[in-house]
Amino acid sequence: MSQSTITRGGVIVSGKSAHLTRRLSQLYVGLTLYGVSAALLVRAGLGLEPWGVLHQGLAERTGLTMGVVSIIVGAVVLLLWVPIRQRPGLGTVSNVFVVGLAMDGTLALVPDADGLPLRITLLIAGIVLNGVATGLYIAARFGPGPRDGLMTGLHRLTGRSIRLVRTAIEVAVVATGFVLGGSVGVGTVAYALAIGPLAQLFLRVFAISDQDASSTVVAGSTPGRAILRK
Repeated sequence: MSQSTITRGGVIVSGKSAHLTRRLSQLYVGLTLYGVSAALLVRAGLGLEPWGVLHQGLAERTGLTMGVVSIIVGAVVLLLWVPIRQRPGLGTVSNVFVVGLAMDGTLALVPDADGLPLRITLLIAGIVLNGVATGLYIAARFGPGPRDGLMTGLHRLTGRSIRLVRTAIEVAVVATGFVLGGSVGVGTVAYALAIGPLAQLFLRVFAISDQDASSTVVAGSTPGRAILRK
């Protein structure tokens, strides 16, 4: 047997195929959870993440759902990649649609929180889940989301630091969203303080090594028993 095959139940799959399957799974699970986390922050009602403030403000003004607004904003931001010569990947395009659809689906299922304890619980759950989602989809390495790509593109174009570019973008986004009626509060501050460490933690947890593609797993008939060869 070659060093790049996986045998399970008599079915042989190449290690590279298994590697790709894991990456795709991480991408779409991560993007879905990102939309779910954004919806939980909305239902908590204690303040949203920067782009969520803008999405909510635009939704209030247009009558569209936040998910639809997120898709439209994502598409517009993606168009801004053209003059700064950024190249989208599968993850970039998927981000535009999957996050918005997952957000609207969750908002349809989860009602507004009643009572401060439940609202705080939803806020914490939303922030932590957002960190998990970020780690999942970024570690899959299918390209940055439209908003992250705008940040890195402007960083490359202007020579300014990532921190400065990101801060400038998010301040502008929050200010615009707040003027339009988006929710800014303790949740916005908590998200800003927590998301960096959380994303860094879960990026390490969900990191995929290129060596995984050349692994060989031979699974026997006994559940839980396997031999891993590199």
